[in-house]
Amino acid sequence: MGRRIEHRGVVESVATGVVMVRTERKTACAECHAKGLCGEQGGERLIRVATAEASAFAAGDRVIVALENTTMAFSAILWAYIFPLCILLAVLFLAHALKFSDGVAALASLGITALYYVVLYTVRRYFERKIKFTIIKE
Repeated sequence: MGRRIEHRGVVESVATGVVMVRTERKTACAECHAKGLCGEQGGERLIRVATAEASAFAAGDRVIVALENTTMAFSAILWAYIFPLCILLAVLFLAHALKFSDGVAALASLGITALYYVVLYTVRRYFERKIKFTIIKE
């Protein structure tokens, strides 16, 4: 799991301490064994890279954005897909066990899962500190 995940891209904009990079992920996704899980099978994406060397980059520069530790990628998959699925199913089964109707059980499971994503969004700064991208000029 020590392999580095890399995306080639072009610098879109530069601000103080932040570089925005537009990446095309077709080649990176072809190599990834978890490509079927993440839902990101190719296409473009805008990645925000916090770096102290932001002033060294300019719009239009070709760069490589890397995630140094693949464990971080698997952690992101767990938090974004696996945990909410488990919550959805647990609430659904619990609601059925408590003899709620199908409609109420479905709404409760969707509502709790939506609440999970709201909480996840509010703590996104934690994940931004934990999941670090590095940027390298080509």
